[in-house]
Amino acid sequence: MSQVNVVVVIVNYRTADMTIDCLGALSAEMAAWPEARAIIVDNGSDDGSATRIQEAIEGHAWTWASVLALEENGGFAKGNNAALRGRMAGPDAPDFVWLLNPDTLVQPDALGALLRFMQAHPEIGLAGSCLLDPDRSSVQRSAFRFPTLASELDDGLRFGPVSRLLSRQRIAPEPPTGDCPTGWVAGASLLVRGAVFEDVGLMDEEYFLYYEEVDFCLAAHRKGWSCWYVPESRVVHLVGQASGITTDPTRERKRRPRYWFESRRRYFVKNHGIFYAALTDMVWIGSHLIWRLRWALQRGRPFDPPHFLGDFIRNSVLVRGR
Repeated sequence: MSQVNVVVVIVNYRTADMTIDCLGALSAEMAAWPEARAIIVDNGSDDGSATRIQEAIEGHAWTWASVLALEENGGFAKGNNAALRGRMAGPDAPDFVWLLNPDTLVQPDALGALLRFMQAHPEIGLAGSCLLDPDRSSVQRSAFRFPTLASELDDGLRFGPVSRLLSRQRIAPEPPTGDCPTGWVAGASLLVRGAVFEDVGLMDEEYFLYYEEVDFCLAAHRKGWSCWYVPESRVVHLVGQASGITTDPTRERKRRPRYWFESRRRYFVKNHGIFYAALTDMVWIGSHLIWRLRWALQRGRPFDPPHFLGDFIRNSVLVRGR
């Protein structure tokens, strides 16, 4: 199989230890693909992360890696774009870009499996890995459908018969067991064909964190580029370690940051219009109130982040507009 020009982009913000571990796990893949290069974008960390990562690169002789230190944290999309903007427009533009989270540990042949799949299917624009829990056997949901009015109803109501009725609209279905097309894949491990950036452009920097990969995959889909889930590529994902946001019911929930709601609002308004976005907000709020009433009557245990409903309403299109 011929060598390909691959750029791996890892965006770090105050997670130097995880990023160094990520690079250590990545080193075998980079040795197998000698033309690959990794750019670690330090997103304005003020804790010495950039220096520590650079020292680790030099100490381990990871000649394939370099650090790009930004002065401020402009978010995930802006960090990735900073690494790619000049490179994608130049004569040495990469054939593929691998977006990789710092809270990941790539397993053997994770990159190779993605590259072989993409080279065998030149019509496919994006591909994502199977994400694993730290036990390396439990599979996380990482192949998703695009959010819709129906999926928001299901998410708010959380009622078995309705969920079964709307099963084909559910954003996060059970993890597939084989290669399959999907709407979008988690940005923790996302391989993008260089031609997709030529058609779609870089990621939307108005998203600070969350929904940027959903938006990007939707833009690619609208340009005719499909997205696939490739479970042969396996990556351990320490979910929530970098952002603090998790859906694991066994871990303490933190209050959802404002930027999550802003990203959600931007996604619906940008891609479906303000009236559709307002309708999704009304449907989610109404269905969620019904769920809360059921929960109160059944004396169940809540599992949403603290103040989630109030924060959702305050940051909705109904209150904040666009």
